[in-house]
Amino acid sequence: MKYTLEEKFNFIHECIIKENSTNPIEIVKNIMHKEFINMHGPEHHFLDGAAFLVAYRNCNGKIDLNNALAQLKERAIKMPGAMCGYWGICGSTASIGAALSILHQTGPLSDNDFYKEHMEYTSSVIDMMSKIGGPRCCKRNAFLSLSKAANFVERKYNIKMKLENTLCEFSSWNKQCIKEKCPYFKS
Repeated sequence: MKYTLEEKFNFIHECIIKENSTNPIEIVKNIMHKEFINMHGPEHHFLDGAAFLVAYRNCNGKIDLNNALAQLKERAIKMPGAMCGYWGICGSTASIGAALSILHQTGPLSDNDFYKEHMEYTSSVIDMMSKIGGPRCCKRNAFLSLSKAANFVERKYNIKMKLENTLCEFSSWNKQCIKEKCPYFKS
């Protein structure tokens, strides 16, 4: 069945608020297996930040989750598909950057450490992605963005999200999988 992006975002929202894990990668994988999530696509621009926000809430982070998800949805719907190739920025990383800005209520005129720290996070993830190269993989980039985000909030804000050794379950679905060059490839 074919869904609009807005319908996919609504399905993601309905599913993700039920997640209880403190591991953002476990949360994102649970939703990635749903039939309304493609291997690649702009649905990840909402899904990845939403998984981060839910894990943050589940780690006792102070958040109005429904309000945060509504704001993230509003921002993510504006992100075009194929940002990685056409704009040089990964939609997953931008999604989590948006989630951080929602948590800390930063904007373009903010003059505080949060503004700088969000840029530090996104630039560090993009740097890692640049070392791996392409072609794009929304699953790989989600795992990279979320693992880096979990480490980042622990180091900066003392929020401890659970992480474990991540292996990709989606390689056989990805015609452009880079196999052993991917840090999550399960051989």
